[in-house]
Amino acid sequence: MIYLKSDEEIELLRESNLLVARTLAEVAKAIKPGVSTLALDKIAETFIRDHKGEPAFLNYNGFPNSLCTSVNEQVVHGIPNNIPLKEGDIVSVDCGALLNGFYGDSAYTFEIGEVKPEVKALLEATKASLYKGIEKAVEGNRIGDIGYAVQEYCEARGYSVVREMVGHGVGRDLHEAPEVPNYGRRGNGIKLRKGMVIAIEPMINLGKRQILMEDDQWTIRTVDRKVSAHFEHTVAIGKNECDILSSFKFVEEVLTLQS
Repeated sequence: MIYLKSDEEIELLRESNLLVARTLAEVAKAIKPGVSTLALDKIAETFIRDHKGEPAFLNYNGFPNSLCTSVNEQVVHGIPNNIPLKEGDIVSVDCGALLNGFYGDSAYTFEIGEVKPEVKALLEATKASLYKGIEKAVEGNRIGDIGYAVQEYCEARGYSVVREMVGHGVGRDLHEAPEVPNYGRRGNGIKLRKGMVIAIEPMINLGKRQILMEDDQWTIRTVDRKVSAHFEHTVAIGKNECDILSSFKFVEEVLTLQS
């Protein structure tokens, strides 16, 4: 069942997604070589609770933390730990919050210090592919149009698209129908309608697309251990354009000040 949201519900979803956006900016202020992902997790949990929200991921199906922090070859669902981040690492920080009965969900992949040029290029392409997908998230198009836009952009640049992990609907539940793959055929899949709210989240690998689950039963990594990037926005389908409910503005203001 796909739930179409009213304009009022979309505004509540915007509030929860902007809380996530501001939480990611708090993480951005602290992220640097020597900091652990567990320290970042504590910052995020405190910030969300201080702003009357609840961490969406904490205890979700047994997940032990408030952030998913996926370092280097980890694709998604990495569990925060005490290992310090080091120069040249990348880390996908995926954050969710529950506020006023609705969920926010967004992810940003951060560079730790100076990263290799080919890694920086992967991050830039992954982020650009997210916006290519968003361009197709309008009423009358289909889910396959979003996936095709992401896939075409990334594969044309020599990257591979993770198939098993997908985006999803967002609303009163963190994961709702429909699934939103990052690959597909134009004109295929569920028709997009005004009021649908979905998370689009490309997960793009520098090497091959194959992934596996680590022994912790959460962390997904690339089989070839080449790095993976991940960016995510929650968006509302509109008649002529997509309304991006989450935001990278706050994160990028912080990163600009630091550079």
